[in-house]
Amino acid sequence: MYGALDISTSALVAQRTRLTVIAANVASKDAILNARGEYEPYRRRFVVFATGDPARGSAQGVHVASIQIDQGPLTPKYQPGSPFADTDGYVDYPNVDSVLEQMNALEALRAYEANITAIEATKSMISVALQILA
Repeated sequence: MYGALDISTSALVAQRTRLTVIAANVASKDAILNARGEYEPYRRRFVVFATGDPARGSAQGVHVASIQIDQGPLTPKYQPGSPFADTDGYVDYPNVDSVLEQMNALEALRAYEANITAIEATKSMISVALQILA
């Protein structure tokens, strides 16, 4: 029974990380300069999950295997007066789609809520089992 709690807990941690990455994407959707002030449009990040929970040494559960950078095309915007414009007058902006990020956030939130429900059900089952044994 305690293994079920560990599985759901690992999923909560993974989904929280996913939500953090999504929030960073939304916050950086207009960032075209890097931390040094150089022209380098932000690229969308995404989380890759894998089975198992290395923190506990378990094959059960889920963990964040990596946070990848989306190498998809950047979004060109016509801004001929910008110092960052190319010869045709276009400036590349981050490849972050707000609608996609909102959908991903909703999916992560629903998964998080489902794992909370699973934890509550597991706790209830443990409580009933202890009452039967007592």
